[in-house]
Amino acid sequence: MDTLKLGPNGGLIYCIEYLEKNIDWLQTQLCKFKDHYLLFDCPGQVELYTHHKSVKNIFAQLLKWDFRLAAVHLVDAHYCCDPSKFVSVLLTSLSTMLQVELPHVNVLSKVDLIQQYGKMAFNIDFYTDVLDVEYLLDRLQDDPFTAKFKQFNKALCGVVDDYSLVSFNTLNIQDRDSILRVLKVVDKANGYVFGDAEKRDLYSLMSSAVGAEFEYLKTADVRERYMDEDEESGEEVDVT
Repeated sequence: MDTLKLGPNGGLIYCIEYLEKNIDWLQTQLCKFKDHYLLFDCPGQVELYTHHKSVKNIFAQLLKWDFRLAAVHLVDAHYCCDPSKFVSVLLTSLSTMLQVELPHVNVLSKVDLIQQYGKMAFNIDFYTDVLDVEYLLDRLQDDPFTAKFKQFNKALCGVVDDYSLVSFNTLNIQDRDSILRVLKVVDKANGYVFGDAEKRDLYSLMSSAVGAEFEYLKTADVRERYMDEDEESGEEVDVT
């Protein structure tokens, strides 16, 4: 950064572009880990995944090397407490999914802290399943700043609803069951559960493959542990 006179963002973009140009080095390093389950902890700079092509090209090369990839996008759960920020999160998630072109798992992390940032407009299922984003428009009208952009907000919400790709899993890093639930989803997304590297019984394989879990149960522990009764019984959304 000092040599090239780059800031933090420019420095990260330069590093990713440098890695893309020297992809042979990455291949050499990865060849040292045969039959391993690898985690790539990517930088949090959003433009690397929404419209910059280097990360996408690196992922494409990894696929050519027969790596089974899945992208896991972590988002702080407290954004659910602010309608405008949640819409921004949805757009970022959607843009990333379309850009990187990988099986994608979106995760609302730190759900155990969600109530510390205020009350949510709807119950947690609305945010995890992204039922109908236009229901947030009325909440956006409560803010004098966002109210000025009613038609623009409506168009943004319409984009998310039209694609109907974004949904979220919940995660509390302190809770073993929560971690295993997310891991199960990721293993299904990247195809690990269907592989033959380990012996698996047929029942476990099929249960994971079809996602044998009621939608209600996915967030039941979040409602029970981290949400007050008045918030848990908050506004219901009936989508037909």
